[in-house]
Amino acid sequence: MASRRFITVLDKMILSDLTKTVFSTLLVIVVIIVSRSFIKVLAKAIEGQISGQTIINILGLKIVEAAIELLPVSVFVGIIMVLGRMYRDQEMSALASAGAGIGVLYRATFFFAIPLAFLTTELSLVTAPWAQATIQTMMHRDMQAADIRIIAPGRFSEHKNGELVFYVEDIDSKDVMHNVFVQSRIKGEVGVINSETAIFQDLPGGRYIVFADGERIQGKPGGLNFIIEKFDEYAVRLDIEATSVNLDRDGIPTERLLATQIPVDIAEVQRRLSIPFGIAILAALAIPLSQVAPRGGVYGNIFTALVIYFAYSYLQKINQNLVAEESIPTWMGYVWIYFLMLIVITVLLIRVHGRKWVVYQLTGKIPA
Repeated sequence: MASRRFITVLDKMILSDLTKTVFSTLLVIVVIIVSRSFIKVLAKAIEGQISGQTIINILGLKIVEAAIELLPVSVFVGIIMVLGRMYRDQEMSALASAGAGIGVLYRATFFFAIPLAFLTTELSLVTAPWAQATIQTMMHRDMQAADIRIIAPGRFSEHKNGELVFYVEDIDSKDVMHNVFVQSRIKGEVGVINSETAIFQDLPGGRYIVFADGERIQGKPGGLNFIIEKFDEYAVRLDIEATSVNLDRDGIPTERLLATQIPVDIAEVQRRLSIPFGIAILAALAIPLSQVAPRGGVYGNIFTALVIYFAYSYLQKINQNLVAEESIPTWMGYVWIYFLMLIVITVLLIRVHGRKWVVYQLTGKIPA
């Protein structure tokens, strides 16, 4: 007798549909969420607080971060869409007549969901905090140098509370400034630099503004002791105050949070772990939920699924606050939420298959 294949043709068919549907759903949701949250970043870019290159980097990192956060709901909706379509097209009736029951659906679905949950564990504990920390570091660095970037051609711009005044007549496509005027005030002395061109350069000692073909004047107003000199090239080091980055909790590495044993840090670790656990529990919930009202069509099931997901997500936020405030023990974590979800799954299975079927599946005995 031929041995049974580990992955059957039916498994491959469902896996293929799930992969395409889940990641298509994830793409749509990520685009919507990132587009809305990215408006704040663009506003800072318009004000000159963030450079153009940083915007591109932040966009990529936010897409990665959002994709990790939204994987559970994408898996949940994707499974319901695939199985709902199979019920609507009477494919489930054909499979049932061939002896393929709900166990086959759970098998095929978990072939997709469980490996994805393991992968997401690494992404949620390591990649997501790294992405958030990188975003915060880049924004902090750019906002420190924001004064330099708001230099615009044709207008005076003040920096360091008026101690430095810039005027640039024009800036060409290579970022070379033409007809530059700079006035600085340092300890009562006024310095003026006029040059034909200037450009920012990153040199070994730091960042400099290099003036070319100009004149420099320095001295105290009302005094007679002035320095007047012409130059072919004159470089001034830009003193950018270096301050440390205070990372938000979602940007702190997981191992550092675990080392503190502080409830609010433990709550953050539990939130990160809730993403892979959520994939598994929502995948288990999606299978009976897709059978609740097969004649209502796939979209009716999705609406019900979203209501359940929003309630589940709200309970997660409540739980995180309770753990952080030490209102419940940290060991309890999300256990009570998962227990509640298991009750919902059991109720849905009883509604679809009946109480006797559920008891038989759990105990192996047919109830009286």
